[in-house]
Amino acid sequence: MITGQRCASHIIYKIKNFTKPYVYISTYINFLAYIYMTTSKNTYVLMIQLASIIDSFTQEEKQEFILVQRRKNRRTDVKNEKLFKLIDAGVRDELDTKLYGKPSKNAYHALCKRLQDNLIEFVANKSFSDETSDEMDILKLVLASRIFFEKKKYKIAFKTLEKAQKKAQQTDIYSILNEIYHTKIQYAHLNPAWSLPEIMLASETNMKSYQQDFQLNSAYALIKSELKNPERTKSVNAVLNDVLAKFQISVNESLSYKSLFQLMEIMVSAAKLQRDYYAISSMMTRLYELCTKKGNVKEKHRYYHINILHLMAVTHFRNKRFLDSKQVATKMEQEMKANNRAYFKRFSEKLCIIKALNFNYTGKYGKALELLQGFANPSLDIQLILPMCLMQQEQFTEAYQGLIALNHSDNWYEKKKGLLWVLKKNILEVLLLIELDKQDLVFIRLARFKRRFTKKLKLLGAPRVLSFIDLVTKYYNNPKEVVSFAFAQEVEQSILWLGAVQEDIFVMSFYAWLKAKMENTAIYETTLNLVNSRGH
Repeated sequence: MITGQRCASHIIYKIKNFTKPYVYISTYINFLAYIYMTTSKNTYVLMIQLASIIDSFTQEEKQEFILVQRRKNRRTDVKNEKLFKLIDAGVRDELDTKLYGKPSKNAYHALCKRLQDNLIEFVANKSFSDETSDEMDILKLVLASRIFFEKKKYKIAFKTLEKAQKKAQQTDIYSILNEIYHTKIQYAHLNPAWSLPEIMLASETNMKSYQQDFQLNSAYALIKSELKNPERTKSVNAVLNDVLAKFQISVNESLSYKSLFQLMEIMVSAAKLQRDYYAISSMMTRLYELCTKKGNVKEKHRYYHINILHLMAVTHFRNKRFLDSKQVATKMEQEMKANNRAYFKRFSEKLCIIKALNFNYTGKYGKALELLQGFANPSLDIQLILPMCLMQQEQFTEAYQGLIALNHSDNWYEKKKGLLWVLKKNILEVLLLIELDKQDLVFIRLARFKRRFTKKLKLLGAPRVLSFIDLVTKYYNNPKEVVSFAFAQEVEQSILWLGAVQEDIFVMSFYAWLKAKMENTAIYETTLNLVNSRGH
């Protein structure tokens, strides 16, 4: 195959040595244009991929990557660190000129490719170096035993494989147990202490457990796919029951902690999409009761048990059962502290958020703000919840400053956190701009909101959001009208409540702002009164 460089050289040779150079000049120009366009397109795709990878890094990971690159770089004039920093800073245009002082598409493309390779290598190496899970430890033991068998070091091979089997059985890692039994069957003839029939029976039993686990994972994937279907007509519970029946899965005490967690996560995901946590309440309670019947939690199940407790605490909170939510959150914290706080750091942010929300909606806003403001390296969720809590305390400037720190595009946030998160952010921004009386920005944001989200909200079956925005627009255009009987009537007709128990707490929180304007009351006081009057 002729490379681009050889082909170009060949054309130049023809130009110099033949009588009809114009034919080859035309060919050469077309060839160069093709190379330029192809390289430019591929380089653009590469740059987008680089930006996506870098955006996924924490600040600590970015610093660590730069240090790794500096150790690898043999020359002091390499450009990969500079390219990394430019992309991280959001620079996208004319990067080749910024790096080389002049347009240099080919060199820039090669640099992008090297940086991408280095980023992938960094992510992979970091994953292996940080991985301390039982799965990795057991896999290492299985691999070591097979090497010992190949080297005919049978005594240490038997011992190593037995150790791997014991650890795998403690953690219910069926896929690795399959490999262990496969190895034992292969070498059983070398160990009189091993009973081949017993090994084969254990292997068959493990295969059944593996198959059940596979069925549950398949059901989990299918349910999530069904719930994302915009044309779905079935209820959440109907989808769940149909899929479980299809895979012949019974919801009973035989389900593992992992399976219970997966089912509960599906329910919560569906509730988020439908903005209706009341619909999943009974099924969540049933699944949680199955979990509590299992008795003392073994260490191998603690990770899933903490996740289950968190999902249940969130479900109680979203249904305004604050006391129940607090009690489950307390159990969650106790589990996080177990085994020398093995899982405390991993779940600390989720615990912070649910505790802060429960404090905020039971009148203890000071404790809520203290938790949220004191959390190191806050996530996007905390960065959104904190401005909401500050707005309820009518600290509008502080709330707005926190919100504008979220300076990525809506598309970026939608990919990271989903459409509902982006909607909350945009609605909160509009309300804060109104409070700060930034007139030009208010009208710009309202117009952009309708332009960007109207179609999506209609597809989601969420017309109430658009009705709320229309009411907010009318209030801002004519603030005096908000206290009239006619406006109150319009509000009641436009925003159809699901009922006292069913209404979502965050929907209430936004409506409470409008209600405070209508009744000339404090936002936080109105929020608590509304939540308590319509909830438990």
